[in-house]
Amino acid sequence: MNRYDSAKRAGILGIFGNIFLLIIKAIVGALSGSQAMIADAANSASDIFASLMTFIGNKIASEPDDNNHNFGHGKAEYIFSLFISISMIFVAVKLLCDSVLSLIHNEAFVFSWFLVAVCIITIIVKFLLYLYTKSLFKKHDNILLKANMKDHRNDCIVTSCTLISIIFGLFGFYIFDGIVGIGISIWICYTGIIILIESCNILMDVCIDSDTEKLILDLAHSYKDIKKIDNISSTPVGYQYVVVITIYVDGNMSTFESHNLADSLEKDITHLDKVYKTIIHVNPI
Repeated sequence: MNRYDSAKRAGILGIFGNIFLLIIKAIVGALSGSQAMIADAANSASDIFASLMTFIGNKIASEPDDNNHNFGHGKAEYIFSLFISISMIFVAVKLLCDSVLSLIHNEAFVFSWFLVAVCIITIIVKFLLYLYTKSLFKKHDNILLKANMKDHRNDCIVTSCTLISIIFGLFGFYIFDGIVGIGISIWICYTGIIILIESCNILMDVCIDSDTEKLILDLAHSYKDIKKIDNISSTPVGYQYVVVITIYVDGNMSTFESHNLADSLEKDITHLDKVYKTIIHVNPI
């Protein structure tokens, strides 16, 4: 299974899994009046949107290069992960306001063992989705998979906190319901900001990481005919980069020989996982 097929499958599983969780959380939360469960239900609604964005963004990113997009459509991954992060922050702010009001008004909820059952089901489903998405992310290093993986992991933690607040409610400590709602909101917002920053870095053309740059320099230095290497420039095209290097060779070397050298180095560098295309400019020294 390739990178795009993996993200597609993860997106579809996430959509159906979160629709199921949203329905049971919304019903039980509305009947009981639990602010923490209502917050958890809203979180599931956000997750459906995130899974949908994963599916659409992955579909666009998988399209090959064309006349209008010479370096492919890879940045779609980061555009749609940006949408995911913004939606997470928006939901978090709304939930924070609702939870604070619930705390101020000291609102109580009706304890039900259905609340406990929904929490346990959610934790199991989300943990299985987390393990599956994590295995795909480790294999393909896709930011959309990473966003979904973190979302599933966060949901396990969030719902565990919801479960704790519900159990406190059994003993009449309803204040923890609003507190957990606030905690969930802050957690969602934090995760959204982290994804937002990572997406913006790529969309703002952050350069290639230092480890990959070192690999590129090591490859270039392995050619004895390269006398000097100028600075490396790079720009992202999705999860990969276009790399531009200026090398210096003996001025007496023929044009044919210097171009053969450059072609060989380009092939070596482009074989690296994070490199989409290599452009080498040759100067005499």
